[in-house]
Amino acid sequence: MMSSSHELARSYLDSPEKQSRLYKRTLVVVSISQIFGGAGLAAGITVGALLAQQMMGTSALAGIPATLFTLGSAGAAFIVGKLSQTFGRRIGLATGFLAGGIGALGVVLAAIINSIFLLFIALFIYGAGTATNLQTRYAGTDLANKNQRGTAISIAMVSATIGAFAGPNLVGVMGSFALSIGIPELAGAFILSGSAFIIAGLVIFLMLRPDPFLIVKMMNGTANKNGESSIGDVQENNKRGISVGALIMVLSQMVMIAIMTMTPVHMQHHGHGLSQIGLVIGIHIGAMYLPSLVTGILVDKIGRINMAIASGLTLLLSGIIAAIAPGDSMIFLIIALALLGIGWNFGLISGTALIVDSTEPNTRAKTQGTVDVFIALAGASGGALSGMVVAGSSYAILSFSGGLLSLLLIPVMIWFHRKKSVKPLM
Repeated sequence: MMSSSHELARSYLDSPEKQSRLYKRTLVVVSISQIFGGAGLAAGITVGALLAQQMMGTSALAGIPATLFTLGSAGAAFIVGKLSQTFGRRIGLATGFLAGGIGALGVVLAAIINSIFLLFIALFIYGAGTATNLQTRYAGTDLANKNQRGTAISIAMVSATIGAFAGPNLVGVMGSFALSIGIPELAGAFILSGSAFIIAGLVIFLMLRPDPFLIVKMMNGTANKNGESSIGDVQENNKRGISVGALIMVLSQMVMIAIMTMTPVHMQHHGHGLSQIGLVIGIHIGAMYLPSLVTGILVDKIGRINMAIASGLTLLLSGIIAAIAPGDSMIFLIIALALLGIGWNFGLISGTALIVDSTEPNTRAKTQGTVDVFIALAGASGGALSGMVVAGSSYAILSFSGGLLSLLLIPVMIWFHRKKSVKPLM
């Protein structure tokens, strides 16, 4: 068995052509799964706050769904990272997606029997799909060199755009379908989410063979045994690079989740219908993913630091527009939420590339999972505080505060640039 593994690793280590073919195949499989994963994520996010508000009878607690599924996402991120480190991306990601699908279907059951307790449990489990959808972006980087990583992350995220845009815009259709079979209208989106997450998990489980992360681990072990270097191999973790990459993603996630979570409630208070809310959130989530291919190229060409600064400035602009926009203006809300998605996109891809740059195969997946725990907790904080801030002040105050918070990225990036702690890694 050990000999067979060694021979497999050697066959890839000695053949750049085989590495390239597996790299391209991995991107195809990841892209297919992301189409379904994006739909599962977006559909649930669109109506989660509205469903909680309807079942609990108050908008002050409308941020609870985002809090619960992001807390669930935190736990799942750690578990998926550990499973991926030990058993490979295929097992880790498939397990996470399937759990998320089960959670989404649990939300449907909670709505049918009107159980707040079950709703909370199911939303927590649903967070596994959210975490896995985010962690899937790492799979495409396993066989990528430093100059391909931003682009590899982008390809995975661009694929999610199709599902991410379709999900919210199918909310009305799924609501009508749900009513036709005797299920509460808002639960229809979670029927879509559950089905999409389960399909994404099956795509990963059935098609991600051979597992790119296991190949890289074996190649790294074989190379080290023979005194050679290998793709992504570094001597030790660059702790400062990991910390800064994590901070970029944490701030981006917190600001994005806080403003996004309360936008449907804000729109409903100003007379917008479910289809209009779905359109705005759909455009927002599309903006989170659609710019990815260009963003990845920019991250690889002009650098992680510059794109992180661009993230902070874009999020600030989004917060200002959302704060001053009339509540009945679809145009301004669309612009604000689109910029919110783009700013998040810049932050996520630049931060992710820094994390991959700063880790080695023997710890990479575990570190990535741990970082995503903090990202999820940041989202949970943003979701939990958003409802309270809006109830205690206004949506405008929430938006403006989020924009100002994102400015922290600029001094952090200036400090990081001066330290010049991240060396080019191959």
